[in-house]
Amino acid sequence: MSKSKRNRTRRPARGKLTKDPKPKILVVTEGEVTEPEYIRGFTRIYRNLLVEIVIESKAGSAPKTLVEAAKKLKKEAEKQADRKEDDFLKYDEVWCVFDVDEHPNIPSAKEMARDNNIKLAISNPCFEIWLWLHFAEQPGVQHRHELQKKMKQHIPSYSSKNKHVNYSDYKDGYETAVSRAKKLEEEVNPSTSVWKLTEQIRKNA
Repeated sequence: MSKSKRNRTRRPARGKLTKDPKPKILVVTEGEVTEPEYIRGFTRIYRNLLVEIVIESKAGSAPKTLVEAAKKLKKEAEKQADRKEDDFLKYDEVWCVFDVDEHPNIPSAKEMARDNNIKLAISNPCFEIWLWLHFAEQPGVQHRHELQKKMKQHIPSYSSKNKHVNYSDYKDGYETAVSRAKKLEEEVNPSTSVWKLTEQIRKNA
């Protein structure tokens, strides 16, 4: 039986607990550059050291493939925690970050995530809608390629070939991005629930 966070036990070398530990968060992304760079920058700003990011690029990173990878990592961590009798090796929260884009099997990916207590941060059409909201209101229905082009209005170097993210470019607009994202109906174009993940990271920093 899994222990609650309050009753978890540590190996002796880690010392005595004085308060409830912060949750350990696993983030599995389909993107190899934009998403992990943004999330890493965000976690550095809020000094949350308990966020682990895994990039899953297998089989085109379809949402269902992403959730399957997250499920496997979650179970492996639980087995390791049981072997070493250290519940801190488990993940308290597991998130998958992916785009709607033209991906298939999103309903089955959502069902698998729900059945395995995996949370989803979904952007429609793509992660760039979350970046865009740091600078402006939602731009209406967009194709991902058009939205990537439009990002140049705010980040001149941004393009489909250069999708690197420096979080300092977005930091000042974060609170506004959260407010704007909350107003959008989830999973329609445009929308994003990335804010739910980032707020969890910030709240538990």
